[in-house]
Amino acid sequence: MGLLTGKTALVTGAARGIGKAIALKFAAEGANVAFTDLVIDENGKATEAEIAAFGVKAKGYASNAADFAQTEEVVAAVKEEFGSIDILVNNAGITKDGLMLRMTEAQWDAVIAVNLKSAFNFIHACTPIMMRQKGGSIINKASVVGVHGNAGQANYAASKAGLIALAKSIAQEMGPKGIRANAIAPGFIETAMTAALPDAVREEWKKKIPLRRGGNVDDIANTAVYLASDLSSYVSGQVIQVDGGMNM
Repeated sequence: MGLLTGKTALVTGAARGIGKAIALKFAAEGANVAFTDLVIDENGKATEAEIAAFGVKAKGYASNAADFAQTEEVVAAVKEEFGSIDILVNNAGITKDGLMLRMTEAQWDAVIAVNLKSAFNFIHACTPIMMRQKGGSIINKASVVGVHGNAGQANYAASKAGLIALAKSIAQEMGPKGIRANAIAPGFIETAMTAALPDAVREEWKKKIPLRRGGNVDDIANTAVYLASDLSSYVSGQVIQVDGGMNM
């Protein structure tokens, strides 16, 4: 019996990267997993197969997470196919970095829509289901820049700060219904995106981390398992920084 056996998880933006790692870790702990991505291409189908290999039910759904109507349709389809939604992970996200003086309205709007509005869309659609089930866990994937800010990422930082405030607000609203909401704030995580940074930048970044290394996607996935499972049954409205001690 895994920590999540019998539960159904919905993870947004999970065909690759951190979202995929979370989906796979959930499956390893016995959860049935529905996931979304903008398109379910060969990557998405491969992810679906990797999840199903754990002996659980798995299905990928093509969805623009920033689109309210599409989200309502996808959540209804997941409920119909899986029977319940016990865990929601709002992972979908993009970056369009730039200094404020050069940032365009389109860059701002795109990041807020995909990173923050998408979480509203999915929470709005999933909470009625969780209320009827008398319980659920909502996890917003934020960032340490949502706590501390970062030059050149005003749009991204604002969206991630919004995800933190959203989790805290939902925790207060939905706590009496047995629904918990928390946020994970990753620091410097080793991904394809960070691997593309110059070595000098990567090394300078690591010097600021007490553990002197970047994290990996499993560090985030393990934290998500904790927040999704009954191990954290009395944890709600919290932000867990997974950053090697970079920001204390």
